[in-house]
Amino acid sequence: MELLSKSEFAARMGWSKPYVSKLAKQERLVLAEDGRVDIAATQALLKESADPSKAGVAERHQRDRVEKGVGVHVVADAPVTAPVLEVPAAGFDFQKSRAQREFYLAALAENEARKSSGELVERQAVENAAFATGRMLRDLLLGLPKQISPGLSAINDPWELERQLTTHLRRVLDDASRLSLADLEQALQSPN
Repeated sequence: MELLSKSEFAARMGWSKPYVSKLAKQERLVLAEDGRVDIAATQALLKESADPSKAGVAERHQRDRVEKGVGVHVVADAPVTAPVLEVPAAGFDFQKSRAQREFYLAALAENEARKSSGELVERQAVENAAFATGRMLRDLLLGLPKQISPGLSAINDPWELERQLTTHLRRVLDDASRLSLADLEQALQSPN
């Protein structure tokens, strides 16, 4: 059983002294009769009585404590153990890099806003819809002669023949327009 004073316990855990005092007031410290902290029993009690919703906060604080402690271990003549990032000859300009990052994040946010308002669409969805529309129009037009040739073969008047052809072509193109509009709307609204 290892016993430490509250201030030594705070230092070992990387906590502030007021936080350890707060734990004592909450009766979350296991104290020996002389007032010193039993480390193993206290850690078990803290783990048992921890609020699971605070796990992310505890992890973030631990990460911050580790990052603060990193400076203690850095020495000027330490050996290089990992490849070093190459910095341009002019040096690294943090503000320029940060401004560039913010610019691109703002552009992404603007694009997302324009997508949600319907001003901007996914290129692939439009290409797929255009391809499907072109193929459908081709199929409708190539199927037209088989549908109308028996009726047109009996017509001798060129004006009547032209009127019949125009009527059938207009019908096919109107059908294609309605179908392609529905296909385009469906392609643009379906998630990829």
